[in-house]
Amino acid sequence: MRRDVNGVTKSRFEMFSNSDEAVINKKLPKELLLRIFSFLDVVTLCRCAQVSRAWNVLALDGSNWQRIDLFDFQRDIEGRVVENISKRCGGFLRKLSLRGCLGVGDNALRTFAQNCRNIEVLNLNGCTKTTDAEGCPLLEQLNISWCDQVTKDGIQALVRGCGGLKALFLKGCTQQITDEGLITICRGCHKLQSLCASGCSNITDAILNALGQNCPRLRILEVARCSQLTDVGFTTLARNCHELEKMDLEECVQITDSTLIQLSIHCPRLQVLSLSHCELITDDGIRHLGNGACAHDQLEVIELDNCPLITDASLEHLKSCHSLERIELYDCQQITRAGIKRLRTHLPNIKVHAYFAPVTPPPSVGGSRQRFCRCCIIL
Repeated sequence: MRRDVNGVTKSRFEMFSNSDEAVINKKLPKELLLRIFSFLDVVTLCRCAQVSRAWNVLALDGSNWQRIDLFDFQRDIEGRVVENISKRCGGFLRKLSLRGCLGVGDNALRTFAQNCRNIEVLNLNGCTKTTDAEGCPLLEQLNISWCDQVTKDGIQALVRGCGGLKALFLKGCTQQITDEGLITICRGCHKLQSLCASGCSNITDAILNALGQNCPRLRILEVARCSQLTDVGFTTLARNCHELEKMDLEECVQITDSTLIQLSIHCPRLQVLSLSHCELITDDGIRHLGNGACAHDQLEVIELDNCPLITDASLEHLKSCHSLERIELYDCQQITRAGIKRLRTHLPNIKVHAYFAPVTPPPSVGGSRQRFCRCCIIL
């Protein structure tokens, strides 16, 4: 903000006179002006559009609206805003995030799909009014997490219209996502590289078999809290998906060391592995992982929270993982400070998160027991 000679406050856009703006428009060709406008964010473009007719045309040119994230701009938008955006941007739009936009429903997205046929990334996270949609053949990434109105019909429509899908996020779709829908996706989207189905508790090993048979390029799999998945399914997956880099298996409570053995043999690119609350994992499984193809220069993060059978022996097995940056050991009651200290002599830069509950002494003979607080120690 600035003040003129009379002390009146003006915005930086009001500081331009008509003649100033005319000079800018005459001095610089339209192509260069468009290039300058392309570096502006959504809010600034909207402000520039109000300066003059010439700037309105430049600011609202579709080429400036290839990537739009409305989350930090205005979350209470209505469907008509999305429709207007789609009509103005048309084939230019490549990436759109509508996460948290609760007012956007099927009608707006239907118009969007008709106008923006070149969309590649679409984030509908939390758009709870959205049900089943189709019609974006170039779509590569779709986030419909927490969209609990999507059904198997929508999944089938997705596969028919989006065969090039590379990333799909279904987190929190706890009731709607079943084996039938995900198997359809696996069979129709052979380029799939990333799948998040965390919290989809209805899925079984049939999904892992379908991924292994149809999606060899899979790099990221997040299936936390999918408690029906077992070693059988992960064996098929590991033997066919050799490009796996990140796996979140938290609370996959049925898996055992057998899964780790298969990953250690067949997945040399594994970088991040979460096994928290996988209570059947033992030191032997970690031993195979520490001797596996990914151990020496790939594995960066391993999470073992609430794995009661893990002891200091597991830390010994991980000493050879020279790329290991972080290990989670909360509530691993057989892990000791001494074991962590020995690990640090080999991996001095590693971040270790561990929890040690104070030992509660037995009740005294002559009086009441002293109360001890429980504290969390992050090493």
